[in-house]
Amino acid sequence: MKRLVYPAFAAALLAAAPGFATGLATCDSGPQESWQPQAKLEEQLTAKGWTVRRIKVDGGCYEVYALNEKGERVEAYFHPKTLEPVPTKQ
Repeated sequence: MKRLVYPAFAAALLAAAPGFATGLATCDSGPQESWQPQAKLEEQLTAKGWTVRRIKVDGGCYEVYALNEKGERVEAYFHPKTLEPVPTKQ
């Protein structure tokens, strides 16, 4: 019986791993096919005066590394469907 429990537990951990991410934010965003393109988010932020350095996926959200309109370093999260800011746990 123990031989079946450990592989099942390991499989469950691996399946959940992408959801762990950094833990600063998570988004219930569904399949990536329904997400808006990262380029659209970059356009919106650039229009606000941000200088986007990098956009990546973390916790089902878009994680943005940028300089804001004041020139301050920013690490911000956005929902990939709505492109609205997501509060972080910091």
